[in-house]
Order: sequence, then C-alpha cells, then structure tokens
Amino acid sequence: MAEHPQTLPAAGAHGGDGPAVARALGLDPTDFLDLSQNLNPFAADVAELVTRHLDALGHYPDDRPATRLLAQALAVDPERLLLTNGGSEAIALLAAEHGGQVLSEPEFALHPRGDVGPVWRSDPHSPTGHLAGPEEHADIWDEAFYALATGRWSAGRRGSVVGSLTKTFACPGLRLGYVLVEDPVDLDRVRRHQPHWSTSALSLAVLPDLLESADLPTWSAQISDARDRLVALLRAYGLEVTHAAAPWVLVDRPGLREALAPHGVLVRDCTSFGMAGVARVAVPHPDQLARLGRALGRALDPPAS
Repeated sequence: MAEHPQTLPAAGAHGGDGPAVARALGLDPTDFLDLSQNLNPFAADVAELVTRHLDALGHYPDDRPATRLLAQALAVDPERLLLTNGGSEAIALLAAEHGGQVLSEPEFALHPRGDVGPVWRSDPHSPTGHLAGPEEHADIWDEAFYALATGRWSAGRRGSVVGSLTKTFACPGLRLGYVLVEDPVDLDRVRRHQPHWSTSALSLAVLPDLLESADLPTWSAQISDARDRLVALLRAYGLEVTHAAAPWVLVDRPGLREALAPHGVLVRDCTSFGMAGVARVAVPHPDQLARLGRALGRALDPPAS
C-alpha cells in the first residue's frame, strides 16, 4: 500500500467530510469523490430542482402541504407524520420523548443507548447492510436506506419509523426527514420537542418535485447492479469485501481511507462502529467507477490477473 501524508484529518463520526479532507490535502473539493457518504447515485440533480423555488427563501415555512404530499406517497394518514430537519432530527425527537436502547452492536451511533425503553434498529442494518428478517423485532425502525435497498418506501411494520429523504434524493444540504408513528396522540408528544420552523421553506418547496422524480423500484435495481460492479472492482485488487442490500459495501483493509484520499477518493472509516480496520464504501454511479479504479491503481497493488 502506498505511503500516505500525515495531514489527512481524522475520520468524522458519520462520514461525509469530503470537502474538509480535500481542502486539507490541497485538492479541489468539487473534484473529489466522496464515497464516505451514502446517497442515491441515481437521484435527479437537486440543484436544478432547487433553482425553481428560490422565492421560498422570502417566506416562513409551512409544512402542511408537504406533509400531505409525503403522507400520500407513504400511503399513511398525515396526522401520523412529522417532517423533520433530516433523519438526525427525527431520531433526536423520538429519543427525547421515549429514550430507548439497542440490543446489539454495532448499530447506528445516533440511536440511544439506554438500559430500558423502546428497542431501536436500522433496516437495512447500519453498518452491515442486512435487511431485517420477519422474526426480528424493534419498537422504532430507522428506515433511512430502506427505499434504496428495496424499492419500497417502508416495510409497513408496527411501531414508529424514522426516515431520511436526504439519502433517497441525495440532498444532505436540504435536511429532510420524517417521523411516522402509529398513534397521532404520540406524534403530538413528539412534536413538543421540535423547534418551531424546524424544516426550511426551501426544503418544503422542493419536496413535491423530489417526490415526483422518485422511481424507487428502478433506483433500487440500479443500485444493486452498481453494487455488483463495485464489488467486482474491489475484489480485483485483492480486497476482502462483504455486502448485503444497502447502497454500500464493507472492505476489510486497514488504512484504505488514508491510501485513497490523496488520490481524490474518500471512504468511510468504521472505527466509530467499533470496526477498526474496516472501511465502508458507498455505491458510486457507474460513471464514477473508473475514477475509483484509478485511485485504487495508484494506491494499491495492481489488480489480480
């Protein structure tokens, strides 16, 4: 493995720190492939959609129309649905009201780690990417990547759900998520923890266009095919890869983040999951695969013949 500079910033807790890493290495952030963040590589260009709604910046947010539209997409009663400032706020609101616990590690870091209370589980599981089986139980399901893994908005199970439209539509800067509960009375209690005007007027204005652009079955199939290509490329370099249904794969290779970053590609260090020496690599768009291949070629040994 090639030597790497010591100026590489330490890995963040959640990935997605590509711009900061690029600047620290003296690279152009706009020409840096950030595979440490897991976003839909086939989503519509959100910047193009946003430009249609810049007039929303002059108004205070009103989340009622957007809530009704999202509820229609999810096929649920809008009285059970709360739009949030990203999936992270959705988690924080339910945790503030109910607390909770995880039954096993590793699990997504933002889920509460109490000794009692509702059981939280990500589905597909973060970080392994496995979908929950019919025998698995949780009280609160984190379905941030469920749509991309299955082509359906939700598993429709009993219990509460947190979702992240950020991942589905590749728009982390817009901060769009939601809480879905069984009983509207519970939503009233959860809502008390949310600041007024939590979700921006611009995000709410763009949401109808995002929903109109959604093609979950096609996106899920495209991601599955792109994941297979990614696995083949990584294994050609002798890397040990595991994968499941999620839009990422795990690579057991210490130092992979440090090796690839100077060559313009960032992957997620999984130490924050308690998985030292493992990297999480987001599924890239097929047009980006050659770029990853070039970075691997510069950083690692030549591909196996």
